[in-house]
Parts: sequence; structure tokens; C-alpha cells
Amino acid sequence: MNFTKYLSAVVVGACLLSACSKGGKPTSTNPGKVSSATGIAYNEDETSFQVPDYDAFPQGPGLVFIEGGRTTLGSMEEDVAMTRDNIERTVTVASFYMDEAEVANIHWLEYLHSLKRDSLPEVYEAALPDTTVWARQLSFNDPYETYYLRYPGFRYYPVVGVSWLQANNFCIWRTAKVNENLANNSGGGRGLFGRRRGGGDDADRPAASIESGNVLPNYRLPTEAEWEYAAQAMIGTQYSDDELQNNRRIYPWDGYQMRNPYGRKQMGQFLANFKRGRGDYAGIAGALNDGAMITDYIYSYPPNDFGLYNMAGNVNEWVQDVYRPLSFQDVEDLNPFRRDGTLDEAENYDTSEGFHSLVNNEVRVYKGGSWKDVAYWLSPGTRRFMAQDSSTATIGFRCAMINAGSNH
Repeated sequence: MNFTKYLSAVVVGACLLSACSKGGKPTSTNPGKVSSATGIAYNEDETSFQVPDYDAFPQGPGLVFIEGGRTTLGSMEEDVAMTRDNIERTVTVASFYMDEAEVANIHWLEYLHSLKRDSLPEVYEAALPDTTVWARQLSFNDPYETYYLRYPGFRYYPVVGVSWLQANNFCIWRTAKVNENLANNSGGGRGLFGRRRGGGDDADRPAASIESGNVLPNYRLPTEAEWEYAAQAMIGTQYSDDELQNNRRIYPWDGYQMRNPYGRKQMGQFLANFKRGRGDYAGIAGALNDGAMITDYIYSYPPNDFGLYNMAGNVNEWVQDVYRPLSFQDVEDLNPFRRDGTLDEAENYDTSEGFHSLVNNEVRVYKGGSWKDVAYWLSPGTRRFMAQDSSTATIGFRCAMINAGSNH
């Protein structure tokens, strides 16, 4: 072989290995037809390594993108409870997706409908919210106990009376349903885990998989760090491309006040649904302050700079983390998350009779403040905890999802 032929062969081989794409090197969306590791062709026949077409990560219903980055987590409020359990520290949170609003009653009723049709009776019954969370011996909340979940007027109010365990199960169901719907809409009705429905030439072709890029990652509860980062929405304080920010935030908006300082019609209106003071849930007739004596429409009040509604007030929200008072010093500084009692074991807390510690591996953090909380708890850095199988009329949740296939 002379030099010219040899050079031509090298160029052709290089083109095959690099996919000869317009961009030069192979990429996730343009991997070429031949492996750059072995030179063996992709997708040649049924024995070949299959590399499906991949355009981009599909965005799940209800989610908005939260660009990650460095931030300072921790309480910006005076520690009135004297817990010192969320001291400031710098961390990095990877980009992720989050529900733009809280999971609403209509979503939970859809969930119950699905379980009643496809699951065992005991599974359906275990998913029923505890409507008695509204009941009080010294108050007349009977209408909420009867109507809040099921009456059409409350469809887009946040679901309450759900435990952390129930919220977690909802996330699992939602993942399956969304992916099943994606599969059905993308290729002639293929089930999530089964073969293409209705037979045909490709009836035995496998259903969508992680490798296809067409299956969404799991919906899940956000980590505490993700939730706090998303609530801060510090992206709205940047004024240049030089990693400079104007100010810190006590709440999901700028300033120290609870009322909107801007706009003709909006000026003076409350920015969240909370309890203004003892006995004051909504103000006086004719001039209601936040406009809600209990929960409110999930899209009420202005969204924060990430486009998220009610990251302060309306209802507290469950997050994934197990509660520990020392989480601020024990966890990693990249995507921090406490999944158990590592470095701060439950044995360190005496829960025996006569002592008052409630800390164990079955208590979960909730954040954000609610319609029944004073403004202190609306600060993203404040945190509380409750048993994962308990529920109240002041705690709901929203879902999150990883940003798959990304390094930021």
C-alpha cells in the first residue's frame, strides 16, 4: 500500500471512529454509527450494541428547571428556638427539576382513582389522607374535615393530612404513570415495562429503558438542601456575570417585609399565606390581608425567581432528609443529604420514658411555614421535624427530579 492509500485509509478510519459529525467528535446526541472504542458498527443487527437516537432529556409534567450552583445554606433569622441546627455553610447543589407548585387535592384524587382501579383495597386505604387533621375539640372545623379533600372548589388547594410515607408512595406512582404515558405517546402504545401492545413486526422489541433516554428519572421528594436552595432563588439577586450578588435573602423575596413594595395594584399585598399574629389568620372583612384563613390556591401569591409558587407559607412541605440537629456539620458539601443517622446515631438521643428527645431514624424534616405559622417559619433556613408516619393540616409536599445526563 503506497503512502497516499495508507493516508486515505487512516482518514476514513478516523472518520468512522469519530462519527465524522459536523462538530468533529462524537457526542451523546450524535454518537456516530461506529464505536470509537472498538470500531464495531452500532445497530447493525439484533446482536449489535444498540444506541438509540437521543435528542434531549424530556421535561416531566409540572416541573420547572432549577439551575444549580454554589450557595450558602442556613438560617438567616434569629434562632428564637435556640436549636442551632442550621448554621450557615457553603455547599454546591446540582441542577434539578422541581414542581412549580404544591401537589394539590385534584392530583391526590387522581392517585386514589388509579389505586382503587388497579391496586388491592388495603393499598388504596393506606393512601387515604387523614381528614381528621382538621378536627379540633375547641373549634368548628367540621366543614374542612368533610369537604376540603373532595369538594370541587378545593381542587387546586394543597393536599394535606398526608404523611411523609404517603407522599413518598405518591412519587413512586407518579413516576410510573408519567413514564407509561410517555411510552404510549412515543411509539404506538408500548407499556412501561412490557412489549409493544397490539403485536406487529416489532412486538418483541423491548420497552423504553434508561439507555433510550426517553424514560424520566424518578419523581421524589426534594432533599432539604435542594428545597432550601430553590426557595432562596438567589439567581434573582445577581447583577453581572461575575458571580456577584446584590444581597442575601431572609425570605424567598428581597427585603424584610411581608408585603409587596412594588406595582400599582400589587403594592401592599401580602407575599405569602401565613398567620400575621395571635388570632389573625386573614385580617378584617373588607380588607383581608393574605386573603386565606386556611390554605389557598396553589398558584396564589407571586412566584419566586425560579418560578416556584408558595415556597413560603400556605403549607409546610416534606423533604427527604432524616432530621438531625448536627446535619449542618456532618453532611457533604456537594449535594448534601442525610439519609440516616450516620455520624449522629439515634443512640445518642434518649427517647426513653422521662426524657423528651424525639430524634430517631423515623423523623423527617419539613420546611417552608404554613397558613398557621408566623412569619419566622417562612424563612427557607428554618427547619422542623415530625415522625414520617404522622400528618397534619399544615404539611403538604411537592416533587423533585434529578437533571439526568448533566454535570451541573
